[in-house]
Amino acid sequence: MTSRDQQLLAIRPTISSIKISDNMSSDERFQNLTLRPVIKLQNDLFIEVFKNYITKHKNVFYDLNTERRLHYIDNAIHKDIKFRNSLKGIVIGQFTTEEYLLYIKNSSALNKRMMNIVIQRLQSSIQLFEKDNVLLAV
Repeated sequence: MTSRDQQLLAIRPTISSIKISDNMSSDERFQNLTLRPVIKLQNDLFIEVFKNYITKHKNVFYDLNTERRLHYIDNAIHKDIKFRNSLKGIVIGQFTTEEYLLYIKNSSALNKRMMNIVIQRLQSSIQLFEKDNVLLAV
């Protein structure tokens, strides 16, 4: 294992609720051992990236009720390919070489899992996207 790989693994948070079992699919194992820790590590960056997305799209997000905001997050990631690719890059850039080699074997299914986790994280952080919070951060 390279020095870079060791350093990447060392900074990842541990998620104690993750359970690994023998009857788990390889995709589920990758999700739990790699995707979840990486996405948790990158959570603050995802929040800032989404705040920037809101601003770049004329702050329409702030005129929506909570239910529509949740849909906006989901829609932004599913429909805006450039935005989705940017989010994927934030995750993939934290993979070790070995993890990347596993990822490319089934990237389509793993991308779905990855984006679903990112959507869940952003939606569960929706209170951080209030207009007042964004203005304070600037």
